[in-house]
Amino acid sequence: MPESWTDSDRPDDLFTAWLDQTPGRTRGRGHQKREDPGPIRFAFYGRMSTTGYQDPVSSRQWQCDNAVRLIAGYGVIVAEFFDAGYSRSLPWHQRPAAAKVLTEAVRGDRRFDAVVVGEYERAFTAGQAYQVIPYLQGYGVAVWLPEADGPIDLDEPAHQALLTLLGHQSEREVLRFRMRTTTAMRAQARDQDRHLGGGRRTGIG
Repeated sequence: MPESWTDSDRPDDLFTAWLDQTPGRTRGRGHQKREDPGPIRFAFYGRMSTTGYQDPVSSRQWQCDNAVRLIAGYGVIVAEFFDAGYSRSLPWHQRPAAAKVLTEAVRGDRRFDAVVVGEYERAFTAGQAYQVIPYLQGYGVAVWLPEADGPIDLDEPAHQALLTLLGHQSEREVLRFRMRTTTAMRAQARDQDRHLGGGRRTGIG
């Protein structure tokens, strides 16, 4: 089931209405035909969790390079949205750059026809794709994934299975990272005589 909105600064009431399954909403198709033929205008979306252990410039570049290779011959990237320092577990409306994508998607003067990402796990985790992709497609904005080698079609069983698999893998990676972090902290406490908070014990009882 879609996650409920919890913060007060919601970027788009229409997205809330969709999450509440307001009657009258319809899903678009990933390869929806546009009335205006020609090169597709893409918005690139990327994300990185931490800025202390990763270089934002290089992280953004390799993700964008992947996206450019995917859309080669179909269109060009005309807008870029990148969240640095935000976990993939956060829903899109709670990530500043992703929230801007959602907000602009509903505008008649939006700059893009489709959204492309450089890697599924940089954009989604668990069931997020089943929230965001139908919302964007409902406004005629396709979502392109490297793992699908093009636009996602939610009416296609193979794409449904792919998104489910990718969602499980992404969630597994999150849990694995948390386990590694917890294990490392416990090892420090045991082997280096440290509290889990990082302070050294004084030996005073």
